[in-house]
Amino acid sequence: MVTTPRIVVAAPASGHGKTTVAGGLLAAFAARGKRVAGFKVGPDYIDPGYHALASGRPGRNLDPVMVGEERIAPLFAHGAEGADLAVVEGVMGLFDGRAHAGEHGSTAQVAKLLSAPVLLVVDGSAVGRSVAALVHGFRGFDPTLRLAGVVLNKVGSDRHEAILREALEETGTPVLGVLRRSEAVAAPSRHLGLVPVVERHATAATAMAALAELIASSVDLSAIEAAAATAPPLAVEPWSPPVASRPDRPVVAVAGGPAFSFSYAETTELLAAAGAEVVTVDPLHDEALPPGTAALVVGGGFPEVYAAELSANVPLRAAVAGLAAAGAPVAAECAGLLWLARSLDGAPMCGVLPADAEMTGRLTLGYRDAVAISPSWLAPVGTRLTGHEFHRTATTPGAGEAPAYAWRDKPGEGFVAGNVHASYLHLHWAGAPEIAERLVAACA
Repeated sequence: MVTTPRIVVAAPASGHGKTTVAGGLLAAFAARGKRVAGFKVGPDYIDPGYHALASGRPGRNLDPVMVGEERIAPLFAHGAEGADLAVVEGVMGLFDGRAHAGEHGSTAQVAKLLSAPVLLVVDGSAVGRSVAALVHGFRGFDPTLRLAGVVLNKVGSDRHEAILREALEETGTPVLGVLRRSEAVAAPSRHLGLVPVVERHATAATAMAALAELIASSVDLSAIEAAAATAPPLAVEPWSPPVASRPDRPVVAVAGGPAFSFSYAETTELLAAAGAEVVTVDPLHDEALPPGTAALVVGGGFPEVYAAELSANVPLRAAVAGLAAAGAPVAAECAGLLWLARSLDGAPMCGVLPADAEMTGRLTLGYRDAVAISPSWLAPVGTRLTGHEFHRTATTPGAGEAPAYAWRDKPGEGFVAGNVHASYLHLHWAGAPEIAERLVAACA
């Protein structure tokens, strides 16, 4: 039974200020001595990093498309264990989910799976009394959702605030906070969203402290805490990774640091439970793999931003190539694929894969229902996996290697080369925990 008070921070659309409010609530409650836990709906890797900075514990994702709706409440219970309050940041607009799939993958679906009230963040910068029609529509669209109240963002003046408050009084919707414009809490962004917190930890910490003060002075924290406490108990058992008993503990190196900051907290938990000793390697600074490395996992990130530094780390590039040549299992997703390629924007990379990569002006984005089409340790041929693509790069493959996956409009994607499995597809291993078990088994 899970009794953690919880609230979902949603918005009519992207850009209204969900990340500002969710991160600020976490930081403000933490500053009050509350043990808080942060979650993000969907596949986003960057926002959970800010949640972790604010809360002091791992930020986690709740993505029904990637892990299955049956795992959402158990994963929440796992991540919220010991917390006094949980804040779940939504994705896109409240009712936006996977394309052509109804509410599947939406913030609304996750709120209902968690029986959690919703706090709607509304950008008030260019609206007056019409805000009432907007909020009324969102409140009435799905009567099974509970709208706890509204936080108005980017409000310009006292007069503007009064207009918005009067309008919302007509709908009976409480205003639980009003935020004015503040440059002190603006986070820098680049081609895939916000700059990850690991790249700007010192300045991000300062901004988060300022954000905590702003939220504490602009939002009714007591009312939000009371709303979160109305969430009923969840009759679920917390998720836990399957535990394997092994006589040895093979070392699995996991790439981290500023260039490879995209990973889900459950990945390392699954690997450790499967019997691995998990050690982080930072390809920007470490010139060797951890002693005894038997496998390598390289997730997503921004290698294109650090191409020159990654290329200059010749000793580590050679070590990775040697590990792959020796037959060790290697899992690479998106940024990992680029690092294992021959080159990235002309800079030499590890040379494990016969491919060259470069930045493009085109964003490739969306969920993919993939089928494994080449045998590998990761998945037998015919295995169906749902993942997510999110990149602005393209690869020009050479000849001779088998593709990893196929999906609609994509007859072949990624690479299987020996025990190297590389693809643009991001997977959430909590939805397929056998991947960690197979990787550790393949170390033998």
